[in-house]
Amino acid sequence: MNTPIYRGSTVLFPTMDDLLNRRAKYTYGTRGTPTTEALETAWTELSGAAGTVLSPSGLGAISLALLSVVEAGDHVLVTDNVYWPTRAFCGGMLAKLGVETSYFDPMIGASVSELIRPNTKVLFLESPGSLTFEVQDVPAMAAIAEEKGAVTIIDNTWATPLLFPPHARGADIAIEAGTKYLSGSSDLLMGLVSANAEYFPRLRETYDLFSNCPGPEDVFLCLRGMRSMSLRLREAESQGLAMAHWLAARPEVRRVLHPALPENPGHEIWKRDFAGASGLFGVELQPVSREALAAMLDGLRLFGMGFSWAGFESLVIPCEPNKLRTATTFAHEGPILRFSIGLEDVADLQEDLDAGFARLRAAG
Repeated sequence: MNTPIYRGSTVLFPTMDDLLNRRAKYTYGTRGTPTTEALETAWTELSGAAGTVLSPSGLGAISLALLSVVEAGDHVLVTDNVYWPTRAFCGGMLAKLGVETSYFDPMIGASVSELIRPNTKVLFLESPGSLTFEVQDVPAMAAIAEEKGAVTIIDNTWATPLLFPPHARGADIAIEAGTKYLSGSSDLLMGLVSANAEYFPRLRETYDLFSNCPGPEDVFLCLRGMRSMSLRLREAESQGLAMAHWLAARPEVRRVLHPALPENPGHEIWKRDFAGASGLFGVELQPVSREALAAMLDGLRLFGMGFSWAGFESLVIPCEPNKLRTATTFAHEGPILRFSIGLEDVADLQEDLDAGFARLRAAG
């Protein structure tokens, strides 16, 4: 059974001596409750980490991970296909703190060693990449970072530890937006940061300084969602691959961006390092007008248009990846769509998109 929801801020101590010496497992609401401890412990075990801390959102987890290891004068190397809010945080908050960020080709592999400076503190990876789904050689790049004295941080939200064990593959710190597959219902926000034995004390210290903790109900719902996450991921993989293959055969589609497809950049690495695929992938359409694309998307019945992903409802959004890159250009001729395949019947989803493609063709 799940640990109950523990609410509260104040913890009462039986004696003055106990209070002054903090002689209790739980001392204040922001320092942990049985509910938060249950989720942290479970995620630590699942991730193969030394410890985990929670955050009210995925971006909160990203911020916490970075702030736990950088200081003024440091340099951070970030993959160019990173989640856009990560880039915004690095260019905004980290820059204000005197930390420089530069970006690199996600498919650079071992050549990343040429970009690591004496003051490079962090190598930040995201594999597969946000929007464009390139798979990076995390073990090779993490080994180089360790050799050069840099910390490897990875955003592992696409795969979760069930499909990609981040610490076993070399990451020092791993980030998960529990908003996605851990929740599975698009009705809460949550972030988790796990770390190995070397970096967890610094992560925990930074967490305690900020005390930016999630609410107990959201923690409970994530703990509950964790019990079914493996089943939902298995279904997401099956449904996602069925839709990816169907889309790849459509004349309106130029290519499908899915790590499990042989033509995807880094596919061989995916086969080597991953235990499966999630339900999030991209598609490049043949060149069409903005009006035709709007006609297709605006009339969809089952696919919603909205940010985030990994819920039970299928989603689609148009993307412009080159507006979110600075080190590389993502070559494409037609519009890029990102699909999150939910739990609806595949035949119904295909029927919805088939009607959408008919509207696209009619609009020219």
